[in-house]
Amino acid sequence: MAPPLLLLQGIRQGFGTTPLLRDATLSVGPGERLALVGRNGSGKSTLLKVAAGLVAPDGGTRFVQPGVTLRYLPQEPDLTGHASTLSYVEAALGPGDDPYRARHLLEELGLTGEEAPANLSGGEARRAALAAVLAPSPDILLLDEPTNHLDLPAIEWLEAELAGMRSAMVIISHDRRFLESLSRAMVWLDRGTTRRLDQGFAGFEAWRDQVLEEEERDAHKLAREIVREEHWLRYGVTARRKRNMRRVGELGALREKHRQRRGPQGAVRLAATEADGSGSQVTVADHVAKLYDGRAVVRDVSVRILRGDRVGIVGPNGAGKTTLLNMLTGVLKPDAGEVRLGTGIEMVTLDQRRTSLDDAMTLSDSLTEGRGDMVHVGGAPRHVIGYMKDFLFLPEQARTPLGVLSGGERARVLLARAMARPSNLLVLDEPTNDLDLETLDLLQEMIAEYPGTVLVVSHDRDFLDRVATSVIAYEGEGRWQEYAGGYSDMVAQRGHGVRARAAAGSPSPAPRAAPAAAPAERPAAGRPRLTMSERQALKTLPGEMEKLSAEIAKLAEILADPQLYARDPVRFAKATELLAGRQKALAEAEERWLELEMRREEAEAAPAR
Repeated sequence: MAPPLLLLQGIRQGFGTTPLLRDATLSVGPGERLALVGRNGSGKSTLLKVAAGLVAPDGGTRFVQPGVTLRYLPQEPDLTGHASTLSYVEAALGPGDDPYRARHLLEELGLTGEEAPANLSGGEARRAALAAVLAPSPDILLLDEPTNHLDLPAIEWLEAELAGMRSAMVIISHDRRFLESLSRAMVWLDRGTTRRLDQGFAGFEAWRDQVLEEEERDAHKLAREIVREEHWLRYGVTARRKRNMRRVGELGALREKHRQRRGPQGAVRLAATEADGSGSQVTVADHVAKLYDGRAVVRDVSVRILRGDRVGIVGPNGAGKTTLLNMLTGVLKPDAGEVRLGTGIEMVTLDQRRTSLDDAMTLSDSLTEGRGDMVHVGGAPRHVIGYMKDFLFLPEQARTPLGVLSGGERARVLLARAMARPSNLLVLDEPTNDLDLETLDLLQEMIAEYPGTVLVVSHDRDFLDRVATSVIAYEGEGRWQEYAGGYSDMVAQRGHGVRARAAAGSPSPAPRAAPAAAPAERPAAGRPRLTMSERQALKTLPGEMEKLSAEIAKLAEILADPQLYARDPVRFAKATELLAGRQKALAEAEERWLELEMRREEAEAAPAR
């Protein structure tokens, strides 16, 4: 195999008396696509900062091949000191880089380049930072939660952009669909050490569960061995008068090993407190509309949500998802139309901006609302320390002010508070932000078992596929349409995913009765039609894609030989080059086919005039 471009070995890092990284290793080869996963607080961002050279570890070594270019995307980019977003991106370019790529990427990400950094929202700052790290096309990309604060069009654009790059990548993300699309190997950071799986994210969770099961079996064997040794010491014949000091020493070592064994980090236990049932109809919106600054955010929308529904709301940033959510829940009055809420509604809201958290309040007071040290969950009192542990908080964090907690910890505080309150309507506005994969799993299970109704705004496609029974999607110009099923079902029915607001446009108008026309009426000039060559391409592209996929699989099998580089470096280099070319050709063919298929559907759906 080719020598690594970046190598971290035996990395140790601690904060105070707590070791965060104990023996972490990270190796990044040319063109590799690694996903770095682990629990919130496990040290993923710290390890990525060590890889970027921004943090000096307490121990271990960092090696970067001479001449290798590396770019790092932090979770909270800092654009201070730059007059505009364009100057910020241009400052990241190196000698020989294409200066036009900076403006191109900004425009692709919905920015003009003239924005003042001081006036940017969190999502806009993240887009500018993405353009800055992508513009130089570096040898290694280190991306810490690149999809945070991005809407679905931007996430899908970024996915396609990264797929077409030759850079090696290390990605931290909670977005399963994003990781499944891009990752080719996994690095699992768990209890301070790393394990590597040379498969993409699709195989990771089963492998992780298997590793943890094996650890539990080993721990069970260790506990049984301790019991046997204690039994021998008490009742063994040779132990009646004096102890066999060697076996006493071995027992002490076993006990110490058992005490120091660090099991998997505690599991979150989520269980929502159920209020009395609501009526069969939770909310009914009848031809509602809402305008802001003369622009229709919601236009003539009618929706009926029944008890037990799990409804996802999707659309680009600025489309009005939160506005629609607030109208459906009675928080905001429509300018036109009517919203009727059902009887017996007990609503709990999870706010994406976390404005309901008082930074000066301690963790325990936030959970108990300042009333002693007990939390009432499901009608039964629980001590706040025990309830904190369900959400991965340590007892010593009870008096910690909320203001010093990380983003993931603050998200868990909101979850803990929401789950403790009686409800039959759960309103979740971007609930997946900053949650690790395990907490996401449990949140999904809780929603599946929740007896009430759930309304959720999310950009996480996998999350929506797992929890939603229907999806309300933005159709352009204030129009919204409900589709049965999750996000993938919506795409299948609609023919495309969520598009950027500027490009979304309005849907095709409903067919109208045509007036009496001349018999020889011709199609309107603007009606979309495929040329003969495009129709031929639509027929032949699937075969070409299948052939390219087979060639890619064959080349990947050749490169899977760990001895190939040492045995035949010329063949290794040729196979690597061929693989990159075939992958690029496949991506282009898939994009072309998708474009033609969408145009074909539009042509068939367009009414004749």
